[in-house]
Amino acid sequence: MMRSSDEDVKLEAKGVQEPGSHPDDKYGGHEARLALERKLLRKIDLRMSILTLRARTTFHGEEIRKLLRKIDLRMSILIFIYILNYVDRNNAGAARLKGFERDLGLQKQEFPTLLSILYVGYILMQIPSNMFLNWIGKPSVYLPCCMMIWGMISCLTGGFVGALLTRFFLGFVEAAFFPGALFLLSKWYKREEIGLRTAILYCGNLISNAFGALMASGILSGMDGTLGHAAWRWLFYIEGALTIFVAFVAIFVLPDFPATTRWLTPEERELAMQRMEEDALVGDQGETETGGRFTGLWLAITDWRVWWLSFTLTAQVVALSFNAYFPTLSATMGFNSTISLLLCAPPFVFAALAAFWLSRHSDKSGERFYHIISSFILGIVGFVIAISTMNIAARYVSLFLMAQAYAGFVVLYAWMSNSFPRPPSKRAVAIALINAFSQLGNVAGSYVFPTMWGPTYRNSYAICIATSGVAIIMCWIFRIHLKSLNAKLDREEREKGIQERGFRYII
Repeated sequence: MMRSSDEDVKLEAKGVQEPGSHPDDKYGGHEARLALERKLLRKIDLRMSILTLRARTTFHGEEIRKLLRKIDLRMSILIFIYILNYVDRNNAGAARLKGFERDLGLQKQEFPTLLSILYVGYILMQIPSNMFLNWIGKPSVYLPCCMMIWGMISCLTGGFVGALLTRFFLGFVEAAFFPGALFLLSKWYKREEIGLRTAILYCGNLISNAFGALMASGILSGMDGTLGHAAWRWLFYIEGALTIFVAFVAIFVLPDFPATTRWLTPEERELAMQRMEEDALVGDQGETETGGRFTGLWLAITDWRVWWLSFTLTAQVVALSFNAYFPTLSATMGFNSTISLLLCAPPFVFAALAAFWLSRHSDKSGERFYHIISSFILGIVGFVIAISTMNIAARYVSLFLMAQAYAGFVVLYAWMSNSFPRPPSKRAVAIALINAFSQLGNVAGSYVFPTMWGPTYRNSYAICIATSGVAIIMCWIFRIHLKSLNAKLDREEREKGIQERGFRYII
């Protein structure tokens, strides 16, 4: 016989349960209810700690500045590491002007193959490397050790097969540095701070083109035949030795993560950790420990935004593929190899200054998209000029405009780091996956400037224009998506009556 609804109400009012039912059933069982309670308590504790930190902000102003000065000073060695990372990677382009292809007997597409093979190892190792770095928590040991190995490898170039193997393994160990450095920055700096720091780091890439060109110019013009070795071999020897020296110094300078850095005082360590918890509205350490070592990998590969940014960066990397051929493009103006290498330096010095200014302005304004596309559009203007004329002055101006497109690329990297704030295990994999996937653009870019298309390289520049346009469109769609997510967060806070504004994506 069925019970009436009135009887149900009476039973509920008396606290009488259905036979066989339990209060935990509606939560999915006793364990599920306890898990929900623990999650709720963690959120309450975290919110209280954040509110406490904000209440004490006026007392921490000087301590925050002191901490940032200390970290900035030690992080500055990343710039020198990045300079040497790119110098070792791109020295083949400079060596090409001084008999590299002739001495190794390279034919047809063997030089582009030599350039592209580096990115095979580079792509394969980035995700495992960042997962390992997140697990051990010791970038001060891991990154310099990888640097020492690539410095040794860069000295070992022999014949074509030897050079091929050398560059493959060079990419294998170089893979640890850039995604690892980005992840390290994301563990220390808040969203409004990381754009400028990413730009300063990436300036190492841009400066490497200027520094590498100047160094190559001196070595290639003055050491040919010294001790019976060709000048380009001395280029590899000297740059490799310098890399090993800087790696040794980096072991004693680089910080680890906030929770594992020994030279911080207890107060500085607590402040560093609280800053990041406040920024992401979540505790890094707690979320790292939840779900196992491979949770971050799963969260990253199942997030479509990771793949969207991967394709976006890949498109722009193809557009920036002129970088590996910059000495060749400079040589199209008709000067000798020494002058051509010297002319490579000013455009990248300009690009470094542009990247610094654009990223600083992007951080201060809290805006990414328009800063990115403005730089990309100027780069397209440079490609159009290069297509349109062989006039020396105009083509040199075009090289400046092309090089400054790296400024927008730097801001795009900062946007990427901002868009995956938590958990840190996911952020580590996302940064590595996006950067690794984008290196496919370098593989393709190695074949964008074949000798047969020179000296005008019109087809090459047309490809760069097309891929840069694709990157702009994809950035625009990504901005629309983040804007919709922010609107959703606004609605949820209004509906719940939350007065204090929480996390928002930077668009």
